[in-house]
Amino acid sequence: MTYTKKLNSPEETESFAIDLAERLEPGDLLTLEGDLGAGKTTFTKGLAKGLGIQRMVNSPTFTILKQYSGRLELNHFDVYRLENSDEDIGFDEFFNSEAVSVVEWARFIEEYLPKERLEITINRQSEQGRKMTLNPIGRRYENLCRELNL
Repeated sequence: MTYTKKLNSPEETESFAIDLAERLEPGDLLTLEGDLGAGKTTFTKGLAKGLGIQRMVNSPTFTILKQYSGRLELNHFDVYRLENSDEDIGFDEFFNSEAVSVVEWARFIEEYLPKERLEITINRQSEQGRKMTLNPIGRRYENLCRELNL
C-alpha cells in the first residue's frame, strides 16, 4: 500500500520530515526520488532538524555521503553520480549500522539497498506545491506510515 501527502510549501515539507524523524529508529532507511528541485534536500534538512542535528545540512552531490550527529546518527547519501557505475563504497556497512540513512537517487544503487525500507518520491505540483508518495516496504515501515496518520 502506498500513502500520499500533499505539501503546499517548503515549510510543510520540512515540518512533515521533522514529524517523521521523531519516529525514526536506529538503522532505518529512507530512499528519496524526485526531479531536481523537487524538495529532497528540504526534506532531509527537516529530517536532520527532527533528529536534533545542529549542523547545516546540504546535498552531498559531490561527495556522495555526508554524516551528521544528533539523537541518531544520519548518513545522507546523494548517489546521482553513481548512475551507470558499479562502484560499491561499502553500502552494507552503512545500511547495517545504527545510523538512519537517507539515500537520494536510490534507484542508481538498487542492488545494494536492503529489501526493507521507506521509499519516498516527491513530485512538483506547482511552484510551491508538492505531492509526496510513501511506499513502505516491510512491517516496520508500514507501521511508521500508520503512525503518521497518512
